Amino acid sequence: MANEEKKDFNAMLNDKKDMPKIQKITDKKSIEKYGGDRMYFAPPIDYDKIMKRIPYGNVITIGEIRAYLAKSNHADFTEPITAGIFVSIAAWASFQRPDNETPYWRTLKANGELNPKYPGGIEAQKEKLESEGHLIIQKGRTNIKYFVKDYQKVLFTLERVKTDG
Repeated sequence: MANEEKKDFNAMLNDKKDMPKIQKITDKKSIEKYGGDRMYFAPPIDYDKIMKRIPYGNVITIGEIRAYLAKSNHADFTEPITAGIFVSIAAWASFQRPDNETPYWRTLKANGELNPKYPGGIEAQKEKLESEGHLIIQKGRTNIKYFVKDYQKVLFTLERVKTDG
């Protein structure tokens, strides 16, 4: 995203468009990759509702959220591109609100990777996670990425989460 300071992310967060919906896909490679043909599209607010419930000291990955949303809505998988965008929208919407914070920094990319698209980038997310007791490690020499060490040990279990409410 670009020009974040000029966008109203809370309006984006609450814009459902034509979601939720399930779309049947026919591309054989995608069906094979994702394990089925029923692709779920969740509205942005559903990601925010889940992200709000991740407690201090725990983390979640976007993939875990996607799997939960698919299962909860009788789909084979949740569309990955909109998921990444909507998680970022939830983060920026929280950043723009003076209250009702979403602890977006606890939502990680695959394999516990920090998300450079969050407000303040990697440094801000790293600082927030370290203040909650997480150890952040760096991987790579030229394409440097940051990860929560042993994130699986503090991964929040989504069976305890409901998106309504």
